[in-house]
Amino acid sequence: MQDSPLFLHPFFAMEIFGNPVSDWLTALAVALAINVIVALLKWMIIARLSKIAERTVTSLDDALIAGGRATRQFLIFFPAVYVGAQYLILPDHAFRIIGIVATVAAFLQIGLWLSSGFRFWMERYRARAVSADVSAATSLGALAFIGQLVLWSVVVLVGLDNLGVNVTTLVAGLGVGGIAVALAVQNILGDLFASLSIVIDKPFVVGDFIIVDDYLGTVEYVGLKTTRIRSLGGEQLVFSNSDLLKARVRNYKRMYERRIVFNFRLRYQTTPDQLLKAVQIVKDAIAVQALARFDRAHFGTFGESALEFEVVYWMKDPDYNKYMDTQQAINLDMMRAFEKEDIVFAHPVRTLMVREPLQVEMTLPKVEAAAAATG
Repeated sequence: MQDSPLFLHPFFAMEIFGNPVSDWLTALAVALAINVIVALLKWMIIARLSKIAERTVTSLDDALIAGGRATRQFLIFFPAVYVGAQYLILPDHAFRIIGIVATVAAFLQIGLWLSSGFRFWMERYRARAVSADVSAATSLGALAFIGQLVLWSVVVLVGLDNLGVNVTTLVAGLGVGGIAVALAVQNILGDLFASLSIVIDKPFVVGDFIIVDDYLGTVEYVGLKTTRIRSLGGEQLVFSNSDLLKARVRNYKRMYERRIVFNFRLRYQTTPDQLLKAVQIVKDAIAVQALARFDRAHFGTFGESALEFEVVYWMKDPDYNKYMDTQQAINLDMMRAFEKEDIVFAHPVRTLMVREPLQVEMTLPKVEAAAAATG
């Protein structure tokens, strides 16, 4: 008997629950082999691939590592047992129970892999978004929650469908319920999706100076429902996200240069040579400013009481305080140069022309006239 093959040993011919011991061992070997292979792949991905990922810039290896860490051996065990059970002859109800457990475990594991992939993508996107806008973390957290909810809902529905459950009625019920909930909280959902739009499209970020209609200030926070702006007066302005996207927003932080237009007026007694000299003075006053680029200066209009000039130049830095410092320096240089050239700024004057001298007749009140008559 010792020279005979192992599978011919009488022990392996013994039947347990209607199956030879050799079939039971074969089924066990298949289940263990699947588990061991998955465990080895998981170890190779996490241990070996992690060292390679440290030296590469691609995200594919990082995604594979995240999927490996999401693998659960106890969930792999049940599908492996189902595969091994194919070598056995078991009652229908036993196969059905094993199949149900294996299906649930398989879809849970698939859900974990998909969830890890979605979470990996969201974390990478969050890292890039938060580096530019700290408040993006709140909206991206809401987006991640919604994405995970949708993902697991799909996994559960597909899993139930594979178990033989009629999910058509369930999907219809969820659709009707979803419509009812959406109608009830449509304002909140509108602000939520507006928040996601602000985070993804980035019309402005925290720290930008914006003007919304007649309100202006610096963006402090972009939340799920509201955006908060600190006005120049110091108070905090709170805007609904949906209303904010409907308005016309002017973002001054995205401005690379600032176009400046200002006017000044000279009196009518100014000579033509002085007018030309005034233009050159303005040009020189702008040219000496490091952050200013001269565009034009013209004597443009015969005003009601003065000769009016229009000046245009560009600020190379959009900072408002630097613009005001530059404008102040230009104004002072103009005043000094105009004083040397005897060029006088105009101020509003009204001249009243009277054709004939006015005659004012003095009349006494009746009481005083009567007293003067009796006196």
